[in-house]
Amino acid sequence: MSIEDTVKEIIIDQLGCEALDVVPEADITNDLQADSLDRYELIMGFEDRFDLKIDDEEASKLTTVGKIIDYLKSKNLD
Repeated sequence: MSIEDTVKEIIIDQLGCEALDVVPEADITNDLQADSLDRYELIMGFEDRFDLKIDDEEASKLTTVGKIIDYLKSKNLD
């Protein structure tokens, strides 16, 4: 499964949103209605699934689906 597909799956599972809404430009808070707890749980989900640690400063920059995907790709996880 690609990083993109895995990220989308985690977001859909955590937030219960529609797959069609999980697009690169979708803002996690404004478009997908994630609150601060949801954002924390998403970060934890990405850390668990990709076996990495995302520090708080980096996590605060991951505001859209595309930014999350780009960040994970930058970690050479493919």
